[in-house]
Formats: sequence, structure tokens, C-alpha cells
Amino acid sequence: MITIVLGAQWGDEGKGKLTDILCAEASLCARAQGGNNAGHTIVADGQTYDFHILPSGLVNPKCLNLIGSGCVVHVPSFFKELEDLQKKGLDTTDRIHLSDRAHIVFDLHLLIDGLQEGELTEAAEQEQLNNGQVVVAKKSTGGAIGTTKKGIGPAYSAKHARSGVRIHQIFNKDEFDKRLRVLARGAQKRYGSAIEGYDVEEEIARFDTYREQLPAFVVDAVPLMASAQKNNTNILVEGANALMLDIDYGTYPFVTSSATGTGGAISGLGLSPFKIKHIIGVVKAYTTRVGGGPFPSEALNDDGDALQRIGHEYGVTTGRRRRCGWLDLVLLAHSHAINHYTTLNLTKLDILDHFDTIRVAVAYKPSHPSSPSHNPSPSHSQNAPIEGFPADLHVLDTCDVVYEELDGWKGEGKVAGVRRWEDLPDKAKRYVEFIEGRVGVKVGFIGTGVGREDMVVR
Repeated sequence: MITIVLGAQWGDEGKGKLTDILCAEASLCARAQGGNNAGHTIVADGQTYDFHILPSGLVNPKCLNLIGSGCVVHVPSFFKELEDLQKKGLDTTDRIHLSDRAHIVFDLHLLIDGLQEGELTEAAEQEQLNNGQVVVAKKSTGGAIGTTKKGIGPAYSAKHARSGVRIHQIFNKDEFDKRLRVLARGAQKRYGSAIEGYDVEEEIARFDTYREQLPAFVVDAVPLMASAQKNNTNILVEGANALMLDIDYGTYPFVTSSATGTGGAISGLGLSPFKIKHIIGVVKAYTTRVGGGPFPSEALNDDGDALQRIGHEYGVTTGRRRRCGWLDLVLLAHSHAINHYTTLNLTKLDILDHFDTIRVAVAYKPSHPSSPSHNPSPSHSQNAPIEGFPADLHVLDTCDVVYEELDGWKGEGKVAGVRRWEDLPDKAKRYVEFIEGRVGVKVGFIGTGVGREDMVVR
């Protein structure tokens, strides 16, 4: 049986907590895509653990863990994260495997990532200057992507250009050294003096050490996963990032560089679609995102500031302040249309304890229907809601968001710490049921606090 846990928004929804709970029944927990640009926080037995490339299932001492073939791995960060967990008393011995088909993120990729971000910012500023505008990079349609600068994008670019290096190639020194030098020469031609500080021979020397350390972790993941599925092993797939950061279905180009949805989980781990029992979409009770890109329901006012402050909205991986806004059901419906959720996990509902009125985005309308440059589609009438979640960032940037306002439960009671559905305030229940009615998926899990025990299960 396979259960897949996926982020339904722009990440940071709280997937790690649900993964931790479900891992109690799992024999294998696996990451399918992404790298150490992910960030999952788990609080267990009073100890806080931050996971980036390693699966959160390591918290369960009986669970085997796999970094799958669709992932990209910065090897120094892999070992550093293991070391940090062990310092906190978590024994990971013989419980973490790394697919030999996963691609390597080199320090060279980290350097390139930062250079590319700088180029995008400079290009946006120059364009605004050329147009006689004040130089303010728009978060929605221009400027830097806002990546974590972990080298993920350049590593995936090398993979798809067929110039990347896979984990198994580390064990052939001649081949490995040759391929890394070719990558370095290509970067030198492209970036010139900007990468003068990078020494390819130093990186090669570091991998001479990793070559001795990695055999204890590296496996051929194909027979491992095939055997687990044949034997009906309870497999938990821990999605990284989220659907709205998907390379195909997210707010491109303000996305990550991998397939973050159900399809990415299947291809990244070699899953049989016929073995999948649950696809759980994790959705925050409001909306946040880090970095650039469109955010139709962003609250650039006191409400957004309150959500950020009360929710302690800072990125696990980068520490950056998250942009905050109201729950967006247009976005969530789009996410469900791609991932086909069987259940939703609504997280951080307790943060809304502090609001008298709660707004929910239910539709988008074109704000300039008469302007050809912002005509979303020939099929849209001037006053009709936009169908679906638009691919065009200019449409997202200029659309009017239609909200419904629901009464908060501030004077009725608190969600914080509640563990049974019947104990939730009535207006909090209505909020949950409103989401279910609009999206068409049951909310089976409701997060009511930071601890693993702070969860309503329906």
C-alpha cells in the first residue's frame, strides 16, 4: 500500500508533521524529487528536527528511508544533515538509502544558482530603467525567481541536458573526474571571471573522500522499490516543495525545477499507480509563499502581517520571511485537478483563532477586460470569472480576487490544542466544511498546534 503526502500550495504547509504521524505505520519512507531546498520541521518528544534532503521518516526508529532516483543530492549537505540528527540523539544507522540514479548537486551548481539569480535581477532592473520606471523588481512577473540558491535548478538543468553526474558515477574515479571537469569548463566559458573562485580540483579531492563513505548508503532503488511493492509493504512517499512550485503546473518560471506532484512521485520512485491507496494534499488554513512570483490572495496589510507574526512564518531552509495571505480555493482546486487528492490535511487552523473575520478567495476576475494586453483568453467574457488557475502571470498579476467572508470563532472558543472534531468551535467546523464543499475532498486531518499530538483525525 502506498500513501503519498504532497504540498498543495507553495510549500511550507507542514507536510513533515503528517509524515511523522503516518510513519508510525510505515515500513518505508521515501523522497521522490527535489533536493535540500525542501524544509520539513518535526517536533517529537520535545525535540525539534529539521529535514532538508533526508526523509522525515528517520524519526521513526523502525522505518527504512530512501532518497529516490528523481532527487538531486548535495553530498556534503547529506552528511551534514545526518551528523546534525545524530547529535540530537537520532540513530540513523542502516536506515537511510540513496538511489544510485539520483543526480549530484555540486558546489559549482550552488555558485551558478547565485549568478543566475543575479542576472535575472539585473535584467529586470535594466528593463524598468529602459522604460523610465522606478527600479522596483515586481515579485509577481519580474526579477529573480527567489530560489534557495542550493544549486537545485542548475543540477536539474545539467541532468536534462545529459551533462549531469549521477551518484553511481562517483565510484568510477576516471569517469567522475572527467565529467566534473567538463561541467567546470562549460561554466567557465559561460560565466568567465565570475566563477574564478571555484576550484574544480578541490571539489574532485572532496569526492575522493566521499567515495569511501558513500557505499554504506547507495543502493539500486529499482529492485528495492519493486520488491517493496510486490510484498505490499506500507510505503509512505514524502513530497517536497508543492504543486504550485511544479515545473509544469506551478507559477512558471517562479517554480522549482522538478515535478512536485503525483506524477513526479510515480516517476521519481518507480511506483505502480495501481498500488497507490491515498494521495493526501497538505494545505495551510491560509496561504504563504517564499520568494518571487504571483500570489493573488496575498494580504499586503495588517491581516498579512498578523498571519506572518502569529504563524511564525519563516522558511525552514532559508530563514526568509514568508509572504502571507488568505486561503485561495481557486489555487486549491487547480492543485486537486493535477494531484487528485483523496484526502486533505488542513494545517495551522489554530492561527485563525485570532481573527474576527476570515476571508477566502473563491474566484478570479479579469480587472482590465477591455485591455488587449491583459485579455486572459478569447473564451472569457468581460465579467465572467476566469476559468481555472491561469498560466499567464500577467493575468494573475492583474486579476481581481473575489472573496467570501466567514465569521471567525474568536469569541466562541479556540482551535489550539483541540484533538477531537466535536470539540472544535462550531464556526471552525463551518470553515472546514466550506473548504470541503468547494474543493470536493474531505479534510481528514486538521492541525491544531505545533506538536505531533495536536491533530484532529476524522
